[in-house]
Amino acid sequence: MKYISILRGINVSGQKKIIMADLKALYEAQGFENVLTYIQSGNVIFDADEINQQESIARIEKAIEAEYGFQVPVDLRTHQALGEIIENCPFEEAQNEENGAKVMLIFLKTLPSQKSINLLLEAVKAPEKLTIKGTEVYLFCSNGYGRTKLNNNFIEKQLGVSATTRNWRSVKKIYDISNT
Repeated sequence: MKYISILRGINVSGQKKIIMADLKALYEAQGFENVLTYIQSGNVIFDADEINQQESIARIEKAIEAEYGFQVPVDLRTHQALGEIIENCPFEEAQNEENGAKVMLIFLKTLPSQKSINLLLEAVKAPEKLTIKGTEVYLFCSNGYGRTKLNNNFIEKQLGVSATTRNWRSVKKIYDISNT
């Protein structure tokens, strides 16, 4: 089965630096096969027999901490789940290639409470759009992600859950790569 892991906060402003070739080797040492990485932000595609996702996340996080001496939250989705996430995007803007960096997908580690969701939704101001579906947050930033207050840290704080963000262009590319 094909899996995609998404690491939070590596190689950002020189912090938590991990070379992708080394990350690939770390995953292979965990017994994962056909390991590929995509860009420096920590997107890893791999094959494995059916796995317990929570146990695998914990194993990857422990291996990273043991190797690098810092903690990195890891999220994990199957190839099929990522395809469904893409299909379920509520924003027509995602169909326009020019918006590939304005549509964001935030992967939540766990389901947030309804109270937290309501609090976050109150913070959304037009022309920005935000929709939460399960453990994914779809965000459209018409003026760009760099100009919104609805960044990863803000969303984590409002929802009270760990999250990591990728732009739509990257999400689609990761899916395409994992389709091989």
